Amino acid sequence: MKLSLGPLLYFWSFDEIKQFYQSMTEAPVDIIYLGETVCSKRRSLNFEQWLSLAHEIKDAAPDKEIVLSTLSLIEAESELKTLRHYCDNGDFLVEANDMAAVQLLSHHEIPFTIGPTINTYNAQALAIMQKQGLQRWTMPVELSKHTLSGILADLDRLGIKDDIETEIFSYGHMPLALSARCFTARAHNLPKDQCDLKCIDYPDGLQVKSQEDESLFTLNGIQTLSGLRYDLYNELAEMQAIGVDIIRLSPRSKNMLDIIHAYRQKLNQVPDQADNPYQIEDNCNGYWYGEPGMIQTNSATHSA
Repeated sequence: MKLSLGPLLYFWSFDEIKQFYQSMTEAPVDIIYLGETVCSKRRSLNFEQWLSLAHEIKDAAPDKEIVLSTLSLIEAESELKTLRHYCDNGDFLVEANDMAAVQLLSHHEIPFTIGPTINTYNAQALAIMQKQGLQRWTMPVELSKHTLSGILADLDRLGIKDDIETEIFSYGHMPLALSARCFTARAHNLPKDQCDLKCIDYPDGLQVKSQEDESLFTLNGIQTLSGLRYDLYNELAEMQAIGVDIIRLSPRSKNMLDIIHAYRQKLNQVPDQADNPYQIEDNCNGYWYGEPGMIQTNSATHSA
């Protein structure tokens, strides 16, 4: 299986973004997704700068696949204009995170991938998009391993399983919903149009806890993420057996290289080291087992 670094979901400064991706050029990941997928007001890098960064990474690490990721919610003509630039970049594969991008890419007969925010729940939908140029899909985070097994079996019956790569969001705060409202701005009693770009104060999102002090959600501007980080580290062998092609890790501001190396060691069947800083505590994996998303379980518990 391949290892991918998903698009950055949070709002970081220009220097933070550049420094982060410079450190990723030698990281043991096979695919790197680049681009703003949440809010068009986040302009630490514009399209030309994202494209330039893509070329820089490709030059430094020619063995890595670079993919440009698009916005997940299109609300204005200016955003459509930027989307067209992404679709027409001419050098890199594009990840569509909204059906507008799928429409543009398919209309111009440009191959593409789709992210987890495209609601794709069966093989028939994938078959339609495969005819339009789909090369890879990332399963929506709320689906279970049993649903995935059924979809892959159906793709096999349709004779296109080997034509579509399957990617699983395996680490990070899960993207759950998008809204026209900005929740981070609202938390500061600010209107969306005058948000002061408060997202930049929360490099891993703004935590929301219940009255019982349990992690409930993570606010990320107009995006709502899970309170706990999804973590399928212990399910890698299961995913490989099912037929998953790519494991996606979502960027975070701290210890990202440690997480990548831990996953790579696991994929390479390297025994866990005593000094490995990777910890699975306080994460969740419920959706994988068809359970509430915020719980942590395992295959033995689920089968008992």
